[in-house]
Amino acid sequence: MKKVSHWSSEEVVRWLGDQGLQEYCDSLRNIDGRSLLKLNQSDFTNPPLSLVTSDGGKQLLERIETLRIENHIQEHKNGHVANGINGHGNGHTTVVINRDGTGTGIVDSESVRGDIHKHTSPQRNGVRNGFTGNGLHHLQQQQQQQQQPSVQSPVQIHVPAPSLTDSPRSSFPGEWRKTGVALVYAAICFVSTTVMISVVHERVPPKEDTPPLPDKFFDLFERREWAFAICEVNGMVLVALWLLQWVLLQYRSIVGRRFFFIVGTLYLYRCITMYITTLPVPGMHFQCSPKLFGDHVSQMRRVMKMIAGGGLTITGSHHMCGDYLYSGHTVMLTLTYLFIKEYSPKRFWWYQWFCWALSVMGLFCILLAHDHYSIDVVVAYYITTRLFWWYHTMANQKHYSIDVVVAYYITTRLFWWYHTMANQKVLKDPSQSNLLSRVWWFRFFLYLEGNVLGTVPRNYQLPWAWRPFQHSQAKYSKLDNTQ
Repeated sequence: MKKVSHWSSEEVVRWLGDQGLQEYCDSLRNIDGRSLLKLNQSDFTNPPLSLVTSDGGKQLLERIETLRIENHIQEHKNGHVANGINGHGNGHTTVVINRDGTGTGIVDSESVRGDIHKHTSPQRNGVRNGFTGNGLHHLQQQQQQQQQPSVQSPVQIHVPAPSLTDSPRSSFPGEWRKTGVALVYAAICFVSTTVMISVVHERVPPKEDTPPLPDKFFDLFERREWAFAICEVNGMVLVALWLLQWVLLQYRSIVGRRFFFIVGTLYLYRCITMYITTLPVPGMHFQCSPKLFGDHVSQMRRVMKMIAGGGLTITGSHHMCGDYLYSGHTVMLTLTYLFIKEYSPKRFWWYQWFCWALSVMGLFCILLAHDHYSIDVVVAYYITTRLFWWYHTMANQKHYSIDVVVAYYITTRLFWWYHTMANQKVLKDPSQSNLLSRVWWFRFFLYLEGNVLGTVPRNYQLPWAWRPFQHSQAKYSKLDNTQ
């Protein structure tokens, strides 16, 4: 294997691609292997490296440290090989094996001793001529020069090619089966919420009997009928941008199951809250669909129509009332922006600010349309952001303690989080000291994230990238006993 210090700039770029760190290829395309080994933490505090990722080059520095260790071992190995073939006092012989594509290696072989030493002098108690230590070294060199021509044929050693199972386990495995499980979970939660809206709709009191509750935002801003349409358009744009970004992610399977799990959990919580507390309509402008009074067939038709229309008012699929606490539109506007920002390169700040503006404008239009109470939007934003930050804080842990974590959405979670910080334990460890493991979805979280080690890189690739199929085959190389 070629020493890292002798790498060219092209080999450095190729190594970055093999390590899944393509985002550094542009910034490091002009450095060679020697310069790569000299990179340190201070180099990531200034452009251009500071603009690549938000982890301060942590992942790249870890891989460079591994390269330094391998380079150090290779230098010592090459220094050993440079001495030629040295006989040892115990009768073993150090030989050089030339492996195809992998450079040289050193093997102590007693099986080939007879072929190499067939013309050497007899040994006494395993030591030639009774000499030991350095006194034997000079004699061995003379014997090697004499015996070199006597080797009739090379020795072939079967060296199998490394298989896929022999390669080190990736820190970010695909595991699409888990992504499928998370998708099914999200679909079940979404359908359950839709069914619950139909149930709650039958319980909403008539607006003539129970007028809307007082809301400070409604007192300050008059209703604009067009505002809710803008909200839904902004939401559809954000969802489309996120889907496009997700398709281009290299680790889309991991990010996908995170999105499905979080959105599914949020809609499950929404299903529970709207069933427990049914609020009156926020405004007298609401024209709710007529109640069906136990006609389950018609209710299921409403549910199917709402699912087909994505639960949007502009598609004409949602005219039921009662799904106020908390706002589903706020969940999608907030969550799509959080995922877009988390998994887009830091240098795309203009793209992140654009998505932030769409999200904020959409939230404001929800309130401006008087289609949700202010508390609906506030609670939805609070629960969405806390669940997103908490999940990613737990998922990004490897096997070390943390310094800063974000508070959860209710008082008991805040208590658990505080004690977790105090105990300084691993967030993926279901131990007694990790109080976060008491949350109801912790086992599901471990199933989805147990094999993901560290923060997922913001790498991108074409989803249809073709990779040639590599056949596993045996390779043979000659045993070279020359210097």
